[in-house]
Parts: sequence; structure tokens; C-alpha cells
Amino acid sequence: MTLNYGNGESVWMHPPVHRILGWFSRPSNFELKRNVWRLNQIRQIIDNEIYVKGEPAITDLGTLNRFPTLIDANLINTEGSKIGVIADFLFDMVTGDIKYYLVSRSNPKIPGSSRWKLNIDKISDQQPGLVFCSCHSLNDLFLIKSSIKHEFFEKGKKIIDRFGDMKNIASNRLEDWLEEDEDINQNLDFERNSFYTEKNNTRSFQEKKDDDPWI
Repeated sequence: MTLNYGNGESVWMHPPVHRILGWFSRPSNFELKRNVWRLNQIRQIIDNEIYVKGEPAITDLGTLNRFPTLIDANLINTEGSKIGVIADFLFDMVTGDIKYYLVSRSNPKIPGSSRWKLNIDKISDQQPGLVFCSCHSLNDLFLIKSSIKHEFFEKGKKIIDRFGDMKNIASNRLEDWLEEDEDINQNLDFERNSFYTEKNNTRSFQEKKDDDPWI
């Protein structure tokens, strides 16, 4: 007989060794009790449904809130500033060992937001609600999933960079044209001055000839 124990609400984990021990589900929106499951009770996962064997342990939400977890913890960089939130993880179904965490830039509950990969070796320290990493920014992490907003920002940044390159090329060409025009004007002025000088010399020569008493 198949029974519905409600939707999975959060995980039961052991943060010091980055291992998943189980999870708990919420049987009803109007109940305060929670069903706690061990990881080895999983028999099959199909799409978004988990099939388990055995009975769950019954507890209340107040007790579960005292369980340590890194989900929704703030990610702190080397300078002590918040750069993201621990949103999810990828783990081994058999051993429960977490392979790496997924980081969100802001609220992880927003659908379609970007996810960055945080390896375990990047974590330098952890406290309740805080995870310290050896990174300066999210750009130091590998982007697993890109949101529409992030893709638009990256494409816009590339367009701006290309526009800047085009502007620099146009400015360089304009400077070359101005220099060429200046050289041409200088050559024209030189030729014009040379022409006037030669003409004046000719007139002076002719005047000397007119004053020549032998003519």
C-alpha cells in the first residue's frame, strides 16, 4: 500500500563532515508535526517523487529548527563580505557525502536564478548561518546555471565592450585623418610660401634688369 507523507521540506545533515543523513517532510499545511526520514530508507526516485520503505520518525518543527544545516547560510568571502547564499547541493545517494554546494547570488527561492559551484575545499570555516570561503567573488566560482538576467547582463556587457572597441578604433582613425589633413595643410602652406618667394625674387630680378644702364 502506497501512502502520501507530504512534500519534502528540508534536509537533515551533518555540516562538519558535509554529509546528508536524511530529510523531513511536511504531511499537511495545517500540522506542526514533521516526518523525519533516514537516507537509507529511499528505495526509488522517479521524477520529483521519492519512494521510501518503513515508517518515519515523528517530531515537531521546533526540534528540527535546532538541527544544524548549511542551507540558506550566507557565503562570506576573504574580505568578510557576503557574496551569496548556499541554495542547494549535490550528494552521493549511497554514502550521503556532499560533492559540492550550489550558491545563489540573492534569494535562493527565486525561480530561475543563477547557481555557482562551491567545492568543499573552497570552504575555510563554517558557523551556524555562515560559510566562509577562500574566494573573493562569485566570479571565482564556476557558473553551473545561468539566469536570463545574468545572460542579458553578460551579453549587454559584451555589446558595451564591443562598442568601446569600435569607439576606440574610430577615434584612432579620426586622429590619423586629422594628422594627415594637418600634414597636407602644412605642405600646401609650404608650397604657397615657396611660390610667393619665387615670384618676389623674379620681380626683383626684373627690376634690376630695368635699372641696368646697358639695356
